[in-house]
Amino acid sequence: MASDADPEIQAGEQALSALDYPEAYKHFDKAAKADPKNPVAWFGKAEAALGLPQMEGEDILACYKKAVELEPEHPQFLEALASFSMDLGRFNEAEQFYNKAADVDRENAAYYWSEFAVNYRAKAPVVMEKFLDDKTKDMIAQKALSYALKAIDLTKDDAKRLLQ
Repeated sequence: MASDADPEIQAGEQALSALDYPEAYKHFDKAAKADPKNPVAWFGKAEAALGLPQMEGEDILACYKKAVELEPEHPQFLEALASFSMDLGRFNEAEQFYNKAADVDRENAAYYWSEFAVNYRAKAPVVMEKFLDDKTKDMIAQKALSYALKAIDLTKDDAKRLLQ
């Protein structure tokens, strides 16, 4: 079933593929207004907003969340929301969304877990810099490592055995 938003979504996707973020945002915004229940319009709006330096992170996050609210089983929407949550330093939310993506897309679960592991290990120390003592560093490394092991389907005991 075609929606009033479809021409705007197509124009937005075309502008986005040409890296014309302001034009893409304009089209996706019109699409979201024309059909507020269209998750692709909200997702496109978030993706286009990433290329607009004046956009607030919270506004982008709200667009991703709206897309996921409208289509909660869409792994691409979940992964993008997880990744952006990670960028904002919202690690618990990122973990939740990566796990949800892994639940709905079991075939690619290892990808979502490994992405969480690598990004958490890289970004958490930067965000938590003020509180970064040895205990916190260890906590970050342990969590990242547990997800990396999960991604390659290896238990802690097997990893220890293999590393000796």
